[in-house]
This record gives sequence, C-alpha cells and structure tokens, in this order.
Amino acid sequence: MDVLSSRVLLRPTDHARSRHFYEETLGLAVFREFGPADHPGVVFHLGNGLLELSGSSADGPNDAIAMWIQVRNVHKQHERLERAGVPVLRPPVQEPWGLIECWIADPDGMKIVLVEVPADHPLRRDQRP
Repeated sequence: MDVLSSRVLLRPTDHARSRHFYEETLGLAVFREFGPADHPGVVFHLGNGLLELSGSSADGPNDAIAMWIQVRNVHKQHERLERAGVPVLRPPVQEPWGLIECWIADPDGMKIVLVEVPADHPLRRDQRP
C-alpha cells in the first residue's frame, strides 16, 4: 500500500460545539472547509496528520478509540485547558515508559491523550552505541 494521505474522521453529536472545541479551545489550524455553507465539514491540521469533523452521529465515542497528540509542554497545556473548562480525565503523569501523558476529553467524551516526549527519552535520542 502506498499511502498518500490520511486523516482521522469524527462524526460529532454537535458539530458546532466540536468545531469550537478543536479550533478555539485546542487551537488547531483549519486546513480546509467543504460542503454546504450552513453546515460545512472542516479539516484541521493535526501535526503530521489531519482531523476531519463532518456529518453527525447520535452515538458517542467508545473506550476503544483515543486520539494521541504530541505537544511540547504537557503541563502548560493541562493548565490552559483546565482553565478553559476542558474535562481533565487524568493530570500529567510520567509513565513507566518515560512519556509524560495527560488525558482530556472532547465535547462528546472522546479521550484525547496529550503526550510530551522528554528531551532525554529514546524517541528523541539514538541510544545505540
């Protein structure tokens, strides 16, 4: 398979509420909008990938799905998002595997894992002799 592009597709229960969360609260940049002007789909930049909000669903998320977002400073984002009223499922913790993780929830309750890779972590440094 020769993958040319990819994105995560979310069908929120309330499109406007979710768009506000991802665009204004999280601060993701819009890549493009499409569809009817009164109910457009929107695609956000998500690091090396894309996140699309389009359509809607009466079903909420399930525990089998989570979004993983690497940030520069988890503690700073935790404080900012907590002040903004974002549900914090778990404050920042350094995991046994060395990453610092903070779990939050989007407006539909989908778990978002904010991750910081410390400067001395093997993901940043080549540990080979």
